[in-house]
Amino acid sequence: MDTNIDFKNIWKQQTSNKPNMEELLGRLKKFKNENLRKLIITNLLLTATSLCIGFIWYYYQPQMITTKLGIILAILAMVIFLVVYNRLFMTFYTIDNTQSNSGYLQSLYTVKSKQKLMQTTMLNVYFILLFTGICLYMYEYASVMKLSSAVIAYGLTFAWIAFSWFYIRPKTIKKQQEKLHGLISKFEEINNQCKEL
Repeated sequence: MDTNIDFKNIWKQQTSNKPNMEELLGRLKKFKNENLRKLIITNLLLTATSLCIGFIWYYYQPQMITTKLGIILAILAMVIFLVVYNRLFMTFYTIDNTQSNSGYLQSLYTVKSKQKLMQTTMLNVYFILLFTGICLYMYEYASVMKLSSAVIAYGLTFAWIAFSWFYIRPKTIKKQQEKLHGLISKFEEINNQCKEL
């Protein structure tokens, strides 16, 4: 069975009220550009954050091993996250306007599987390492604070991490999945209609 059917030409020949292929390709291009922009911004922000954390270590010379270990874990969390996240770049980069419908669909399936890895395994690893790193880093400074101040500092940190984990993360994942599922379902619809011809 030929999976490299020229869907663009078949689509142009149809006269029924079906989703516009050019509009769909426009949505795909917008999706690709949005994700590439997010990828670049994430790289810049996490790289800058890692450099700032490294500068803090160098400039303030923490004394306790827990502080140094916390810094290492926080930077490690960002590096691991970026390495895996940057693998998405090649997937987005290879999506172009010369692909067949099956090519678009295959690219979107690849993005979906890599996105699922990012949204589950990698975000879990990132949050665990970052949370542990922050807690260890704060210990040296919290140990010289009054107990009430230390409790407030840790409480605010836990509250922010919990807010990020239970509210921001699921909302972001849902939004990403909806956009991707919308594109995949439209390309699958076109694929199924062309098989019926």
